[in-house]
Amino acid sequence: MTIIKNTFKKALIGLTLGAGMMTSTFALSETTLRVGTWLPPTHPQNAVVWPTWAKWVEDATEGRVKIKMEQGLGHPKTMFQLVEDGVIDASFSYHGYVPGRFKLPQGVEQPGLGVGAEAASVALWKVYDKHFKKAGEFEGLEVLGMFTHGPGQIQTKFPVNSFADLEGKKIRVGGGVQSVLAERMHITPVGAPAPKVYEMLQQGVIDGAFLPMGEQKVLRLSEVTSNITVLPHGMYMGSFSMFINPEFLEGLSKKDRAAIMKVSGLRLSALAGSAWDAGDAEGYEAAKAAGVKINRLSEKDPMSKEFEKLTKGMDQEWIESVSDRGINAEAALKDLRKIARDYQDNSMSVKK
Repeated sequence: MTIIKNTFKKALIGLTLGAGMMTSTFALSETTLRVGTWLPPTHPQNAVVWPTWAKWVEDATEGRVKIKMEQGLGHPKTMFQLVEDGVIDASFSYHGYVPGRFKLPQGVEQPGLGVGAEAASVALWKVYDKHFKKAGEFEGLEVLGMFTHGPGQIQTKFPVNSFADLEGKKIRVGGGVQSVLAERMHITPVGAPAPKVYEMLQQGVIDGAFLPMGEQKVLRLSEVTSNITVLPHGMYMGSFSMFINPEFLEGLSKKDRAAIMKVSGLRLSALAGSAWDAGDAEGYEAAKAAGVKINRLSEKDPMSKEFEKLTKGMDQEWIESVSDRGINAEAALKDLRKIARDYQDNSMSVKK
């Protein structure tokens, strides 16, 4: 009887130790994916996009990969380097903050696209995957998604009735196509990341900014601007990418790597664009509630006609600027516009 009791006791200890080891192994198998951000927590990118993707990732990896947000990491242009160096595992940023490196995605920024952020983001991802990826602009990074903000508008502390009213004014620009527009408009461009704009307007450092409507609410620009000029097809789009450190991915199992990429790409790009569209709608409401004057120009408005002349030839300039990238830029731009406009048209017909 004693032998049986001792045998049972040893077996019980063995099972307990085994269970403990299994629990420990399971705990060790959980991986934290650190996502760095530079926008306020209330911004749609942080309030909607990353949390939704985090849920997708956790579900797809059966809880083995969990997301942790790292806030306030400095200038957005540093996000690319921080991820490459492994300081954080993933992030996002605006291509125009790093002049010369990410020229191809800026094709979507050209004036006159005439769609919202979701349509533009879907088109940008598809064209990146088909045309741009092989050029290697994102060497050292694995791209998770591409997206744009909504159409950029002219947000100022003074009324704008013609482009002559902007000449010589200090206007914040974010780089990329905005810099080309600034030069053609003869304004005094002031480079700065979007989160700095409120303070700069409040202190009189700048007279206005090129930004999408969502920032009227998120960055509280409705408090420091009095006028917004809205062109009928938008002035420009802003292109962004979401990216992850390849070495981080390699440290995961093949199954989890595939799971993360499956919930990224087109699905993540569409989510981001949709969230930024919703943010723009809220921005319009915030501006109206604050009494900001919104001047929506028609296609027949003299200023709209002036904008068409002002932007003539910009497509060709972009095509020539990426001639060393080894892709058919003209075909890529044509594809991008068709995909974006077809997507917008189909989306609107479904909503009706």
